[in-house]
Amino acid sequence: MDIQFVEPDQAPQPREKVRIERFEVQPYPDGWRIKLNVDVTAFQERPNLELRVLRLPEEQPIAELSVIETMHRQMEFTVHVRGVPTPNGDYVAQAELYYEERTAPHDQREVPFSIST
Repeated sequence: MDIQFVEPDQAPQPREKVRIERFEVQPYPDGWRIKLNVDVTAFQERPNLELRVLRLPEEQPIAELSVIETMHRQMEFTVHVRGVPTPNGDYVAQAELYYEERTAPHDQREVPFSIST
C-alpha cells in the first residue's frame, strides 16, 4: 500500500520547474493599501521573490517587498501606497521569482490595475 502525503500534482519540484502560478492584486477600499496574493509551484529549494508596485505612466515605485527563501508556496502581503498625494491612478504590480541572482529572474508576472476612491 502506498501512502501519499501530498497530492501528485503538488509534489515538490526542482528549481527549473518552479513558477509563479498565481499573482493577484486587490486594492483596499481606502486606496492606500494593496493586497498582493502570490502562489508558487511546490518547491524542493526555497525561492526568493521580489514584489514591486509602480505608478504609471512614469513607473514611479510606490511599494517594494523582498521575500528571501520563502517556506510557503501560498503568500499574501499588504503594501502601502507611498510618495504620492493621492492613490488614484494607474499602476502595475510586478513579481519576480529567482534563486541566486535577482538580475536573472526564474519567472516573472505583471498585473496592471487602477485605484479610484
